[in-house]
Amino acid sequence: MPSISSVLSLLGFAALALSSPAPNKRAVTVYLAGDSTMAKAGGGSGTDGWGNYFPYSLSLSVVNKAIGGRSARSYTVEGRFDEIVKLVQANDIVLIEFGHNDGGSLSPTDNGRTDCPGAGSETCQSTYNGQTVTVLTYPAYLINAGKAITAKGAKVIISSPTPNNPWEGGTFAYTPSRFTTYAKSAVASIGSNAMFVDHGQYTANIFQSLGKTKVDAFFPNDHTHTSPVGANTVSKAFVKALLCGGGGFLSGSVKNSTSSVEGACI
Repeated sequence: MPSISSVLSLLGFAALALSSPAPNKRAVTVYLAGDSTMAKAGGGSGTDGWGNYFPYSLSLSVVNKAIGGRSARSYTVEGRFDEIVKLVQANDIVLIEFGHNDGGSLSPTDNGRTDCPGAGSETCQSTYNGQTVTVLTYPAYLINAGKAITAKGAKVIISSPTPNNPWEGGTFAYTPSRFTTYAKSAVASIGSNAMFVDHGQYTANIFQSLGKTKVDAFFPNDHTHTSPVGANTVSKAFVKALLCGGGGFLSGSVKNSTSSVEGACI
């Protein structure tokens, strides 16, 4: 028969186990991968990227890994996607938005950012910094990154690029670029753990409703990089797109209500 002291000791351990809190579920982190339109002050003095305002709309931690001047290609070659792949854990979310630096031509001079033309697995041979390199297409870079990220159990949101100032010609003009189509196709190739957000169209719609005078003031240096106020508006456009689509992977984590964000659902 166990002694009284041993019984009391067992009861004490049981009480301690019952009173101990259950281990906390790891908090989800949202990582942002993009160019200067998303990065902190990526467009020079008086500008800011929308990624710095997005955290105000989320109840999750946001880590902005966007870097000015990058394309899907250069972000890949520099190992920046690899860095994110190492960091992400199951259920984390990676938001990817490129396109402003992915166009152009590989000849006569390769700037290290231009992608190989094409919508699939095409490749181009180019010379960059005196070395022969193989260049992939825009969707191929996104698919490779997306599959590596989702293999870790994380989720991917691929967004269409935000527009340059659609009022700069005097009247409103916006046509989605080919990178919007490419982003959609990349999501389809990655699978169910990837989703598409048409950030470009939602931003364009809000810019149209605000009018030329207000939107021109959003672009203090050029037609691409926004002021802090403009960046905040671009961030709201992304939030509106999320909310109108039911939230997707961020459902339940967006602080705003649909009606509180300017713009209309499309």
